[in-house]
Amino acid sequence: MKFEDAKILVVDDDPVISRFVIRTLERLGVQGVEFCHDVNAAVQLMATFLPDVILTDIHMKPIGGLEFVQRLRSHTNPNLQQIPVIFMSADSSRETLKSALPLG
Repeated sequence: MKFEDAKILVVDDDPVISRFVIRTLERLGVQGVEFCHDVNAAVQLMATFLPDVILTDIHMKPIGGLEFVQRLRSHTNPNLQQIPVIFMSADSSRETLKSALPLG
């Protein structure tokens, strides 16, 4: 698959960061970019849009990125369980890394 053909879901509650990420992906030629401002909206969207990869913030409210990925990994739909996720965060604490790594 070409990078330009990838379907990418951006999940972030910060409008400035999300606009930056979306515009950067679009400038790189990615045509299939979708955005959600929270985890619940992302789960709903994935009923009709199955992304190739998810870019998500770790620290969101009311549900954070770690819990979001835990939900994906335990979802009944095997297609959702296997979606690669890239966490976006300035948080590089050992505790956060320790929580994120087992989620794949």
